[in-house]
Amino acid sequence: MKFQVTMIVVSFVIAVILSFIIIPVLKKVKVGQIEREDGPESHLKKQGTPTMGGIIFMIAIILCTTGVYTVLHMIGNAELAQNLLPMLCLTIGFGIIGFIDDFKKLVLHNTEGLKPSYKMFGLLLISIAYTLFIIKFCNIGTKTFIPFAKIYIDLPMIVYIPFAILVILATTNAINLTDGIDGLSSSVSAIIIATLTTIAMIQQKTEVTIFGSIVIGAVLGFLMFNLHPAKVFMGDTGSLFLGGVISSIALYLKMPFILLIIALVPIVETLSVILQVVYFKKTGGKRLFKMSPLHHHFELSGWSENKVVIIFSLVTLIACILGIFAV
Repeated sequence: MKFQVTMIVVSFVIAVILSFIIIPVLKKVKVGQIEREDGPESHLKKQGTPTMGGIIFMIAIILCTTGVYTVLHMIGNAELAQNLLPMLCLTIGFGIIGFIDDFKKLVLHNTEGLKPSYKMFGLLLISIAYTLFIIKFCNIGTKTFIPFAKIYIDLPMIVYIPFAILVILATTNAINLTDGIDGLSSSVSAIIIATLTTIAMIQQKTEVTIFGSIVIGAVLGFLMFNLHPAKVFMGDTGSLFLGGVISSIALYLKMPFILLIIALVPIVETLSVILQVVYFKKTGGKRLFKMSPLHHHFELSGWSENKVVIIFSLVTLIACILGIFAV
């Protein structure tokens, strides 16, 4: 436990230091946020705020994880060191795809960014590689935990592989949709990752507790600059990275179904978008919500950004407590 706390503090400090270095650089190269014209009017003043800031906690996590990897090798715990790599590689891969998308949009001024087909192909390829690797080389297998029933079911390989890939892609998309208000996605993600790390401690999965602790510290360090009024946004670089973190840990713990509980807010955000689109098409242009994702609906209903973040974070916290009891 002492080591995990140390990792949280170290990665937090590194993320804060990197923020002071990287944010001015992003301002200098004019990597600014582009707000939706049909979005909340209050968001228009955010135009130009540095984005692509996910590279801050991404770099902090890479530095800390590789540092721990080196130390573990030096003290003769090579197996534990090796077990850190699959989760790190998936998240880096997703972060790189998000970075390319952000770079094309914001630096090269290509409004389309990375083509959706290329983006999906990249995410799919990394998801397949991660799923096959943890099954074959990490001895994770295809057993999957059922919350509350507290039993494991052994899924056939032909079912588990597409299911695991779906979990990764769906989680990543959900976290991406949750990123729309200062501090929302980073706050909600930090709580979810902290919960998965707690579950890993209960299961004595040391590699997950180490990696989870590093991520928590780095995201909290970034959050210091992402709270309202945000000095930096994470962009797709950050949201895809965090989606990768959450899904990779859940699958590593054999607990993808726990996300249905602890990731309640991202799930509801995703459902609000789906319902909005379906309702719009079925009713010939009427809207179910004032705007989707759901956080924008509450904004347009008079809630301040801080209120949305606080309420959504509290809901996530309650859901996560329930999730721990379900284990």
